[in-house]
Amino acid sequence: MEINEIKAIGDRLCENIERVIIGKTGEIRLILAALLAGGHVLLEDVPGTGKTILAKALARSVDIGFRRVQFTPDLLPSELTGLNVYSPKTGDFSFRHGSLFTNILLADEINRASPRTQSGLLESMEERQVSVDGKTYVLPAPYFVIATQNPVETQGTFPLPEAQLDRFLVQLKLGYPDENETVDVLKRYVGGDEPDSPLASLKPICGEEAMLSAINAVRSVYVHDEVFRYIVRLAEATRSHEGVALGVSTRGCVSLARIAQAYVALAGRAFATPDDIKALTPPVFTHRLILRGGRQSFQAQKVLDDVLNAVVPPVEDWPTAQQADN
Repeated sequence: MEINEIKAIGDRLCENIERVIIGKTGEIRLILAALLAGGHVLLEDVPGTGKTILAKALARSVDIGFRRVQFTPDLLPSELTGLNVYSPKTGDFSFRHGSLFTNILLADEINRASPRTQSGLLESMEERQVSVDGKTYVLPAPYFVIATQNPVETQGTFPLPEAQLDRFLVQLKLGYPDENETVDVLKRYVGGDEPDSPLASLKPICGEEAMLSAINAVRSVYVHDEVFRYIVRLAEATRSHEGVALGVSTRGCVSLARIAQAYVALAGRAFATPDDIKALTPPVFTHRLILRGGRQSFQAQKVLDDVLNAVVPPVEDWPTAQQADN
């Protein structure tokens, strides 16, 4: 698949999703980039901002498998991974697939499940497989996790450990729409035949084959060695910052490079620049920082502002799309 085809699919997907989610073009494009980059997304925001509807709209637009799991304290790991069930008639065990066996998984309020259940996601997010009773089962491709959590309500929740946060390619906040956008939401959702009528009317834009082809194609986006070096220097700067106890890992560097490839492909370009890296650093790095005195998102943003201001980006001439293709 060519870059211009990826852009065309991305534009159509974004337009389709925006029939349901209003005023969040930037966030939608980041989520699409995360999907194309083979990563996962953590949506952290208060209830009622459209996190669940956005995930459903994406699944309807791509026309691939979708499951929603409401995470609760009594949710068992086997409900996610599956389990072997004994049949008295045959005397054999058969494997019953869990909720992870889908293409897009919406893990709603992921921080309400116990750490044991949360850990059931780790292997699936990193390896695209699950292991049950010593046997490995491969998950369908593409496999994309969108997890949500409410940062305000902490009673009865279990904060995600750093090892699991690091598995999410990006962390996003949708936020409230402005006044005019909120009026548009009311006009679309009030008075229809169903409460979610805009969502019910969405038609698929592309299928599984086209999405897999796009995922493979974005890996061809050109990234200059100096851009790679810029990513590494940004990560190293987080590790030496006085307000950071543990900075961005090598996995974080890889994540930033991969989403940059997907993000610029959605923009119709075949190469990434330092400006792309600067724009994508906050959603990729913020949740990977462990700050001294505890984790606060606004403090992490301040740290990244310091890092981006301190690390000088490379200034060489960047190739045109035609040069990058050659």
